[in-house]
Amino acid sequence: MTTDTTDVLVVGGGPVGLFLGALLAARGTAVQVWERRTTGPVGSRAIGIHPPSLDAFAEIGLAGPVLEEAVLVRTGVARSRGRVLGALSFDRASDTHPYVATLDQHRTETLLRERLVAAAPEALRTGTALVGLTRRADHVDATGTDRDGRTVSVRASFVVGADGARSVVRDLLGIGTTGRDYPDRYVMGDFADPEDADARATALVDVGPAGVVESFPLPHGRRRYVALLPDDDPLVDGSAPTTAADEPEAGRASRLAAIVRDRTGVAPDPTTCSMLSGFRVRRRTAERIGVGRVVLVGDAAHEISPIGGQGMNLGWLDAADLAPLLRDAVRTGAAGPWPSYARRRQAAARRAGRQAEANMALGRAVPDAVGVGREALLRSVLALPTSGALARLYAMAWA
Repeated sequence: MTTDTTDVLVVGGGPVGLFLGALLAARGTAVQVWERRTTGPVGSRAIGIHPPSLDAFAEIGLAGPVLEEAVLVRTGVARSRGRVLGALSFDRASDTHPYVATLDQHRTETLLRERLVAAAPEALRTGTALVGLTRRADHVDATGTDRDGRTVSVRASFVVGADGARSVVRDLLGIGTTGRDYPDRYVMGDFADPEDADARATALVDVGPAGVVESFPLPHGRRRYVALLPDDDPLVDGSAPTTAADEPEAGRASRLAAIVRDRTGVAPDPTTCSMLSGFRVRRRTAERIGVGRVVLVGDAAHEISPIGGQGMNLGWLDAADLAPLLRDAVRTGAAGPWPSYARRRQAAARRAGRQAEANMALGRAVPDAVGVGREALLRSVLALPTSGALARLYAMAWA
């Protein structure tokens, strides 16, 4: 068995790992990205791309291609029981990108792959799973298996775990997590957009007493609906994202469409459902951001609620912060300034986590009387001159 060498090994070829790999390759840093999946990206999954991420994408020439395909959401509208409570404009949320872009995750990942391959054609190693790490004073030896089950190894100056909430890198380092599980249960699905034409590029949040329904436009005339479920609703079973092609899934699509209709008055056509997924919510934080020459990014380091669409963006901003540190450490032979990086990224994750919790609290089911009070509060907040600051908050302008 021969051992490759590289400056940085990135474990995980999802959106965060691909972006970090592309950033490093663009800076002239030798990089390998190990991705255990053998197939290309599929599914819409995470869709929101916030202004700070678009700014970061510009460094590898990715902002333009993303924006060519994405829907640009310039306004968010709050509704309840058929009435508009107010609106947020993203016009001043960013000097460079006064909007939030929405694009299917598989398209974003594909564009990231293309950028990585263009900068470093041999960097992406699909079908390669990490199984072992040996840390040394001046390098890390990583062992894995390829798609044929053969052992592969690489000696890297640094290793980055970008391998998600069930991070193998984190487990191999013996790093635990802290956090909590929430009772909130949601279901999301993509449908042909049934909204009025003037709302087709608008994010909508319905905060009626029965529980929140959020919706976001997608390319090709589609809309993502996300609905809070009652505690006794069987629609969430913890399954992975699925299509509505089978009869049971068609029934689940009809159920989600009925929830949207009952709470908002808008009726998606269940036969147009192209993705359906139920999920529960939890928050996790790694007890350490890394050990020695191994560091964690994205969900491997901090997992937050998907409500608000910050998680993937938080990982991209981890990568944008880390890439120049890795480049400089490789050039100088330093072990890496992880404490300052850890403080910044953990602070950002805490802020994003608090915001996600506030979003969930705002959308929980409440008695009618409490719902009336919530509506009055939202009307007041959205009518204030300071509502622009709220738009900047939701667009992650603080990141």
